[in-house]
Amino acid sequence: MASLPMEMIFWGGRGHAKVLAEIVRMQGSQVCAVFDNNSALESPLEGVPMHYGMDGFSRWLGRADRKGSVGGIAAIGGMAGPARCEFLKLFRHYGIPTPSLVHPEAYLAPSVTLGDNCHVLAMAVVCADACLGEATIVNTKASVDHECQIGDGVHVAPGATICGCVEVGRFSMVGAGAIVLPRVRIGEGALIGAGAIVTQDIPDGVVAYGQPARIVRKI
Repeated sequence: MASLPMEMIFWGGRGHAKVLAEIVRMQGSQVCAVFDNNSALESPLEGVPMHYGMDGFSRWLGRADRKGSVGGIAAIGGMAGPARCEFLKLFRHYGIPTPSLVHPEAYLAPSVTLGDNCHVLAMAVVCADACLGEATIVNTKASVDHECQIGDGVHVAPGATICGCVEVGRFSMVGAGAIVLPRVRIGEGALIGAGAIVTQDIPDGVVAYGQPARIVRKI
């Protein structure tokens, strides 16, 4: 992994930002500003200023001519893959690099392909020839096995297991502790419930849970 810029900005002011800030500090960088659209939130990081919405972002850019020297992270968890990808576009528009964050206690095989602004958290495992799209989260103790194709904006929640040669469409979420068996395809924008066991393909835009997982409704 390439070293991070000395300073980072986060868009997202909730718990996921706290988790990512720990990785930033471990890699010798620091968070200098947090942005969120919710003006009722206070900064999740002690001593780090909070700014609100595009107006706040524009004012911050106007005061701090740091383009190229500050990195940007879409620090939004949950099933918010589209938002993460939109904020990556915003950062890139302003010349702000969008690196990935990998916890030092995670394992990535040397042959893994990692998109921009992925978040791979503590004790996660990503195995040989797996490909993670941009703005993908592989959360605490989750595993993505060999040759999986994980689309942009996917969230693999804590403790989930994705077996080999699985394809997960963009913006989907695999819930905490779920298991996806080998060679299954999960469509775009699907939500797999916590603890589910996925034994067959899941189409786009549905909620599925149970053991084995069954489609319960459309999103």
